[in-house]
Amino acid sequence: MNPTLELACELIARPSVTPDDAGCLELLAQRLAPLGFDCQRIDSGPSGERVHNLWAKRAIPRTGRGDAAIKTIVFLGHTDVVPPGPLPAWSSPPFEPTQRDGRLYGRGASDMKTSIAAFVCAIEQFLGQNTQPAMDIAILLTSDEEGPSIDGTRVVVEQLQARNERIDWCIVGEPTAVQRTGDMVKNGRRGTLSGRLTVYGVQGHIAYPHLARNPIHQALPALAELAALRWDEGNAFFPPTSWQISNLHSGTGATNVIPGSAVADFNFRFSTESSAESLQQRLCQVLQRHGLDYHIDWTLGGQPFLTATGDLLQAASAAILETTGLHTELSTSGGTSDGRFMASICPQVIEIGPPNASIHKVDEHICLEDIAPLTDIYRRTLERLNALAAA
Repeated sequence: MNPTLELACELIARPSVTPDDAGCLELLAQRLAPLGFDCQRIDSGPSGERVHNLWAKRAIPRTGRGDAAIKTIVFLGHTDVVPPGPLPAWSSPPFEPTQRDGRLYGRGASDMKTSIAAFVCAIEQFLGQNTQPAMDIAILLTSDEEGPSIDGTRVVVEQLQARNERIDWCIVGEPTAVQRTGDMVKNGRRGTLSGRLTVYGVQGHIAYPHLARNPIHQALPALAELAALRWDEGNAFFPPTSWQISNLHSGTGATNVIPGSAVADFNFRFSTESSAESLQQRLCQVLQRHGLDYHIDWTLGGQPFLTATGDLLQAASAAILETTGLHTELSTSGGTSDGRFMASICPQVIEIGPPNASIHKVDEHICLEDIAPLTDIYRRTLERLNALAAA
């Protein structure tokens, strides 16, 4: 069996639904330690809901050189998976890795346990050919990417920043491909800013509207204006910022009562052309112009990040071409990833992974023919970056 496939199966067999790690990190630490990695657990969160994090780093001898002179590449990923959903709907048990019809089935097969297995196997192959590399190599793994993402990568990045860890390049193993591994690389992600808007009115009998104030009637014109606003035009890498309402709640349940408040949940997915602060300010100006009595609870899920060019993108693109013959497409589409946290301390962050068509679905899978190329892309990227570090 292909080593990456074998390790992926071992990981899929562990039911690591967020935030449970189910022993994945211990398995990986045991695999990395013999390669010279110092494996540190940086777990976080309340008792009973503890998030499991692993920071594993293989540092080269300094031999008179300071840390600033040595490059570091980090592979970033998550061992947690979303719940499998209704078990009878699966063609095979979600935590029993199953091969059929040229595919590997199981929860996490695509998102993203195969990528983690490819990280490890690529590093093993690289170190087998480069016993004295010119750069440090690290892996950061968490069990809290699919969940709140509060005690996972963000916490580890804060600790790395506090101790002045230098990180030059980061590869995130999120499933980024469309048809074949390597056909798309994410070189950035949009920011995400959510809000819960509460518009206050005056509750009353529906037959006496002059004695009440209907918050739904007051809110709708403002919401319609917000939905029609052009927040920015985007740029060469990002589409225009979007604003969407996800939930709208009001009413007591009775048909003869004007409600006292209305609540709308909304979200911005924003480009680098806008800031969270500017979006907040513009939205509040609309609400104030409509004379609303309101309150907003804001949640900034992540800032946008972008790697427009650089050594990492060039090395990865060349590795993809050499492995697959594909000229990869760059994209910033899709949701958020933990790359948004790493981007705060690392100047070059990209995402490379397998096709994402089945992620979070029943019968999640990856084509077997996509596995070996993924490992090769990671290994060849390491080789190119190592040559740069040694120059």
